[in-house]
Amino acid sequence: MTFRPDFLWGGATAANQCEGAWDVDGKGISCSDICTGGKFGQSKMITPVLQEGTFYPSREAIDHYHRFKEDIALFAEMGFKCYRFSIAWTRIFPNGDEDSPNEAGLQHYEEVIDECLKYGIEPLITISHYEVPFGLTKKCNAWTSREMIDYFLNYCRAIFTRYKGKVKYWLTFNEINSSTAAMGALLNQGILNDLEHPTPFMEQPDLPKQRFQGLHHMFVASAKAVQMAHEIDPAYKVGNMMLYAASYPLTCSPDDVLKNQEYNRIMNYFCSDVQCRGAYPSYMSRYFKEHDITIQKQPGDDEILKAGTVDFYTFSYYMSSCQSADPDKQKGEGNIVGGVPNPYLKASDWGWQIDPKGLRYSLNEIYDRYGLPLMVVENGLGAKDTIEADGSINDDYRIDYLRQHIRQMAEAVKDGVDLMGYTPWGCIDLVSASTGEYAKRYGFIYVERYDDGTGDFGRRRKKSFDWYKKVIASNGEDLD
Repeated sequence: MTFRPDFLWGGATAANQCEGAWDVDGKGISCSDICTGGKFGQSKMITPVLQEGTFYPSREAIDHYHRFKEDIALFAEMGFKCYRFSIAWTRIFPNGDEDSPNEAGLQHYEEVIDECLKYGIEPLITISHYEVPFGLTKKCNAWTSREMIDYFLNYCRAIFTRYKGKVKYWLTFNEINSSTAAMGALLNQGILNDLEHPTPFMEQPDLPKQRFQGLHHMFVASAKAVQMAHEIDPAYKVGNMMLYAASYPLTCSPDDVLKNQEYNRIMNYFCSDVQCRGAYPSYMSRYFKEHDITIQKQPGDDEILKAGTVDFYTFSYYMSSCQSADPDKQKGEGNIVGGVPNPYLKASDWGWQIDPKGLRYSLNEIYDRYGLPLMVVENGLGAKDTIEADGSINDDYRIDYLRQHIRQMAEAVKDGVDLMGYTPWGCIDLVSASTGEYAKRYGFIYVERYDDGTGDFGRRRKKSFDWYKKVIASNGEDLD
């Protein structure tokens, strides 16, 4: 048997993309709630002032808030060993800065956790997944401010204490390294420099100095959260979560090789070097100098980072790209993390290049670097699914995508990687974080909800549902 007996097969979602109920039971407004719908080729909009008559997909999403029991029952039917989900910070602290938590929010997630445990499903909880309280954006421009560390820790204390004995695995920040690029400013850090005018998602006013200072505050907050978790419950295991954007030099030109090394260091390794090794890597000194960035630290910060390294490493993996020193090379269509197309790879309908062997390569690189247990907590194919006349959804393209990636995970395990589990993204259809649309579907479960705001939220099993059920039952041995 390739995968360990306790391998955590499952699936992953995020509160802002699946829950809906955006203003129910005392929930406050998060940054995701001010983003409109969009589609491939048409950016979603950031609207600091909410607009009447505008479609905000996160307001209702797929109504998982009211239907979680039905959904978790479907996950259990597939045989899930693990369900990765996030807690909406604004359900616990509506504006982010209250002294006391919202009991209705705490109770809701306790019910979600208990429903998982009823079926023997291990909860894997992301504490902050792309939905910083908008109240903190307005108050202090979110993670640009050091005040955020205490707000975050107050939130952590509330959930670590409440769910002690029921939850084992936590992740501090989803895809923390997205903030090394402009896309992460609002999405990950809640930074918004224009609080009056609507702006396209990828065109908001961006100041790299803010983002990297914000990352320092997040590093300190993450390290303190790790220490707090271990103090509250020594059984707690706390991991990081990275957007791993596998990258290769476009050619064997030394210029392309060096360009790729620089990309990998900043995009793929900087944040995890801090969270896994406990210190800023030496290569960042030159990067900061050349980009006129000075990180403001307080006494004791370095010691906090060293003492609060994570227990395990998790990451998302969807695609790879290539780096070229030639500025005339065209950026890949749909590639939100930079790079040029790899001529040896095909791409999804949204322009993301499909590279299963890149997952094996990535797992080996990460494990060689850190020696920590690894978990692939996002992976999947966003595609346009069609309901056939008989009501079936024959998503063989998704099955083929996942089959190829699982095979490469198995190869990485044979290579010596300590792999804990696999939770494909959007195990049930949800709203896309990058484009703000329903049409980009990932799930094993189809949700009847559409980009014009119609649909009754009905659930349907896709062909991949039964396929993944068989994969889990065989512990990854039966992929046919």
